[in-house]
Order: sequence, then structure tokens, then C-alpha cells
Amino acid sequence: MYHHSTSAAQSAVGFATGVLDPVPVDRAKDAIVYQRCTWCGTAMYHRLLCPVCQCSELRTEHSEGTGTVRHSTVVHRNTPAARNVSLIEMAEGFVVRGRVMGPPIGIHSGDRVKLSTTRDPVRGEPVFQLLDEPYRAWT
Repeated sequence: MYHHSTSAAQSAVGFATGVLDPVPVDRAKDAIVYQRCTWCGTAMYHRLLCPVCQCSELRTEHSEGTGTVRHSTVVHRNTPAARNVSLIEMAEGFVVRGRVMGPPIGIHSGDRVKLSTTRDPVRGEPVFQLLDEPYRAWT
């Protein structure tokens, strides 16, 4: 395992984790904030260490907000109506859990989505909308 050291000044100001980087207010409401490893370039969501190289030097970046549904499921418990819970693979390479607007059974793996709001007011998860209207042949 390789190890490197940073200066005490860099560690003292939060450089080592990147989590303490200030987020501009105007971008915080329309973007998902994620981390990117400064050593290997891996993108990740809400981590303290890189899952690939275990480096703690992560820089904060803002996602463009587009992605693809990797997996979606319909949840019926603890909610008055059925809702979907989806894993979205973002264009930058990280995966985030969120909700896609629309009928829960109409969300499928491979659907392209765009960030609608960064937080669901009840569950605190990102909310996405479908980019392409799915074509479903009904007979």
C-alpha cells in the first residue's frame, strides 16, 4: 500500500478531505456535489476515502445533473402511495440514490434522467425527471 503525506497547513484547512470546501450558494441548489480523488481520479458520492486507492485527498466538484437509471424499484411501505427508489449513474461516473418523477412502474433501467431538484423535501434525496419520453407500445 502506498502512502503519501501532506503538509500540516494543507490538512489544517481541510484540504485532505475536500469535504470542507465551501459550496457557492447559487450552484448548491441546482447541482449535486460529489468528490473526485486527486490521485486516481475516481468520482464518488459522500465518501471520506476513495474506494479505489483509499486516498483521503478528495476535491469537491459539481455534477452537470444528467445520468442513467441503473436500477429502479417500487416501494409501498412507510408511504401513503407507491414511490420509486432509483440508483442513478451520473455522467461523471458516480452513483447516487434518488427518486425519478413519474409513475413508479414507468421507470426502467437505461432511462436517461436529468436532475430536477437537489433534495426531496421529505426524504432529502435528489429528484430527477426523465429526459426522453419513454415509448411503450400498449396493445
